[in-house]
Formats: sequence, C-alpha cells, structure tokens
Amino acid sequence: MRDNKQTLRARALIKRESLPVSDVRAWSHLIQERVLNFSPYVLAPAVALYSPIENEVATEEIRDHSLSAGKKLFYPKVGKGEDLFLIRVRSAEELKPGRYGILEPVGTEVITEQDQQGLVVFVPGLVFDLEGERLGRGKGGYDRLLARLAEGATFISLAYEFQIIEELPTEKWDQKVHHIITERRTIDCGNFTPRSDGVS
Repeated sequence: MRDNKQTLRARALIKRESLPVSDVRAWSHLIQERVLNFSPYVLAPAVALYSPIENEVATEEIRDHSLSAGKKLFYPKVGKGEDLFLIRVRSAEELKPGRYGILEPVGTEVITEQDQQGLVVFVPGLVFDLEGERLGRGKGGYDRLLARLAEGATFISLAYEFQIIEELPTEKWDQKVHHIITERRTIDCGNFTPRSDGVS
C-alpha cells in the first residue's frame, strides 16, 4: 500500500532539512548547470523562479543568468488567501522577505498573458514521480497558479534524486510538471503513460 501524502511530505522534509550544506551547494550547482544548458530554458523569453527555503535546490545561478541574458524574470508573491501571483523582477535587490519570511518581489508588475507564451516556470516541491506529479506543502498555491497560466508555459521542477519516487497519490486538481531536473539526470515526464482514471 502506498504511503499517504502526509507521510511522504514529512519523510522528504526531514531528509532534505538534514542534508549537509556541502551537499546542498554541490547538488544545487550541478542541477542549475543542467538548467542553463536545457533547451526549454535556453529558448525561453521569460522565466519564473522560486526563492528556496529549507534546503530546496538553489536558484540564484539561474536568476543571475536570466537577468544577464535579457530574459524577463518573475517570482511568486503571496496575495489574498494563499494565492500566488507572478511579479516581474529586474534585479536581486527587488526581492525582500514576504508573509512567510520567503523572498518575494517588492513590485506590483503582474505577468501578462503575452509573457506566459513560452514562459518556463520552475516549480518547487517535496516529492515527485516520473510522470510529473508533485507534492508541495499542501496549501495548493502552486497548483492554482499553474492552472491559471497559458498552455504555452513549460513547468520544470528542480529536485534531489532522493525526492523522486515511483508513483505519487494524486488528486484531480494536482498540476503536473513537464520536466524534473536532478543532480543526476533530466526527466522528460511526457515519456510516461498517463494513469487510468481508476488510480487516485
């Protein structure tokens, strides 16, 4: 019997938080190097990043490269309730601690529908499977955000190899990602056959 979401979240969070700083730095660097050479990112005119917390894969190398390459850069900002909105950022100085102490944009320039075409969104999470299912923290903020974006957007998760499992329990509102990049490989989640309706 598969573990439930709460168990999977707790187990992954404990393991991630216990990682040595040296591993976080080394693996994050390897993962970001893969991203900088990954064609969906290279070709993207606009990028949405997350601000890492609690040993999540770092993103500052991607941030700095995006800005220097002239890509439009967006970060999530918590609005009313738990909804997230993508806000334009033109420098690292425009990121300040928000409601939960996570760095978020100080500005108010919300992403346009035009910017969503060809947008690459980097999506955080605790646990992932090979079909692109992900478990976040359970508040659903990213699921609602991804559901609102244009079909032309590409969703990529950055994860450590230990965060990948064979299959996740899912709900109908869960949003899949198209690719997962770890320190060891790049997973194309479209290569996997969708589950039948009988699997929840």
